Amino acid sequence: MPKRIQSFSKSINEALEQSMKKNKNVIIIGLGVDDPKGVFGTTKDLNKKFKKNRIFDMPTSENSFTGFALGVAIEGKRPVIVHQRVEFSLLSMDQIINQAAKWFYMSGGKKPMPIVIRLIIGRGWGQGPQHSQSLESIFAHIPGLKVVCPSNPYNAKGLLNAAIKDNNPVIFFEHRWLHETLGNVPKKYFELDLGKSRFINRGKDITIVSFSYTVLMSLKIKEILSKNKISSELIDLLSLRPLDTTKIINSAKKTNKVVIIDNGWMQYGVSAEISALINDKLGGKVKVLRVGNADAPIPSTVSLAKFSYPTLKETLKKISKICKKKIVYKNTDIPNIPADQPDKSFLGPF
Repeated sequence: MPKRIQSFSKSINEALEQSMKKNKNVIIIGLGVDDPKGVFGTTKDLNKKFKKNRIFDMPTSENSFTGFALGVAIEGKRPVIVHQRVEFSLLSMDQIINQAAKWFYMSGGKKPMPIVIRLIIGRGWGQGPQHSQSLESIFAHIPGLKVVCPSNPYNAKGLLNAAIKDNNPVIFFEHRWLHETLGNVPKKYFELDLGKSRFINRGKDITIVSFSYTVLMSLKIKEILSKNKISSELIDLLSLRPLDTTKIINSAKKTNKVVIIDNGWMQYGVSAEISALINDKLGGKVKVLRVGNADAPIPSTVSLAKFSYPTLKETLKKISKICKKKIVYKNTDIPNIPADQPDKSFLGPF
């Protein structure tokens, strides 16, 4: 079958369109969803393909339109909300944590809450402390929510279709630097299992666990380690809640060395949870290395941003210590991407 290459944002757009055609109760809600740019292209032209009662552009009142979405979900609709920055969703935390996450439980299992909340995260392109955060661990902490983090166009489409079909509230994280990345994606409708991770590569010397944008770093690390005769096993988490603990534990048992690359801060974060899991299950027999952002707000200036985010060179240096082997590479092996500026495929903040 010939490859069908398209962007991450196009895959989101395609999943929305196919799910809307498949189920008339699927609706889209958010600020700017009918804008010509269509939220990084993810909702572009959907307002031309569907009636006005399927696409709802909302005012800047996140708590209100999230509450509106919960209400229509209770009445049988399947709303897909988008917050263009994860920080905007903080204004609607009561609706998400106290209402959506607990509705099924408080109704004695009689009332589902089929809602998807798309949250866009990631480095700020100079947008600083309030628009550059990756807050996955806050939502993954809450029982009643499912949390997924696609890493490429293929799993973005499959996970979004599955999230829309699910009867639970699903938090769907998209890193904005992934929106213009390319991959092979089938045209037909398909779903991927929520709660399942994937092996990107199988190896025997070290396990590398990553998710969302950090998967791109793990792929580059694998390439460099391979040149140094170090066999790495790569796990793309895809889902943070539920967490696919079986793959993580089995791989850790095999390699005895695990590197966890976090998308955000390490303190009380995703990497901390996985590290605790490995320690609880394997009793401290496995060496665990965590990599993540510096424990400080994200700066606006590029000169300071380089101290905020983990670099490939720093990560390789740490891996060298736990592998007890010098890792040799050329400067040309390291992509020349500034810490707070994306590659040329990134078309702007909106």
